[in-house]
Amino acid sequence: MTCDSVAGLIPLYSYGELMPEEEDRLEEHLHACAACTREMERQRALAAALDRRQAELPPTLLASCRADLLAAIQGGAPRFIKPAKGPWALFLEALAAYRAPVGAVALVALGFFAARFTGAGMVASSLSPAGEVFSTVRSVEPDSSGRVQIAFDETRRRVVSGATGDRDIQRLLLAAAREDNPAVRVESVGLLTSHAGSGEVRDALLNAVARDSNAGVRLKALDGLKPLAGDPQVRKTLAQVLLADDNPAVRMQVVDLLVSHRDDSMVGVLQNLVQKEDNDYVRLKCEKALKDMNASIGTF
Repeated sequence: MTCDSVAGLIPLYSYGELMPEEEDRLEEHLHACAACTREMERQRALAAALDRRQAELPPTLLASCRADLLAAIQGGAPRFIKPAKGPWALFLEALAAYRAPVGAVALVALGFFAARFTGAGMVASSLSPAGEVFSTVRSVEPDSSGRVQIAFDETRRRVVSGATGDRDIQRLLLAAAREDNPAVRVESVGLLTSHAGSGEVRDALLNAVARDSNAGVRLKALDGLKPLAGDPQVRKTLAQVLLADDNPAVRMQVVDLLVSHRDDSMVGVLQNLVQKEDNDYVRLKCEKALKDMNASIGTF
């Protein structure tokens, strides 16, 4: 065991996350290496100092971060906030704007009050409390008379709520699992994991495990695939992820899922990983799995 590998394993050792065989090897190295012993003491002191530290965050921090993120998404465009109006004011504006025949006006009124005052079934929908409208300017064209023509897109935020098993909510979660924002993907995939029995959700989790650029999203998806560890398609995808993923935590969890079901076809996959694996913890986990399967560590 080298000093570099020991430095990477010290945090796992401190939290009791190493396998017994690796703990013995690390302790043997520490007894013989003063530099690594000092490094372990340094890391322990740093962890203790961080545990004692208490950060006092201003109460407006979350709102400020959300506003900054929204401004970045909208390209820095100004935000227009329309004042809240009562239902009668909105209805009268609709009448003035459309000037439609009496029959059409009746339909507009019926739709307006039905949407305003009746429930929406299993999923409740409402505009955000402030009725915020976000604008993104697409073009600005001044003319010789001193006037200007501005083209912009408006997006009104809506808020929906409901159980994760509701079809409309699940459809939005599946769409959110493909959003650019990794925090949205992590939360959405985490909520979808309780419905991995659905073919559509299972495919979304497999896609996240194999293709998502964020390791946190991939780990969440792996949690959801645990009940499906025996499914042939799931195992095939996990075998590919095991040999291709660049995150050790992801690879370790994939090994756990693959060995939770006895499958001799996984022997070759684990043997190939042992030969190329540069993370000691992952390699030891693979070696243990192969021993439990009465398989050799190397390939012949």
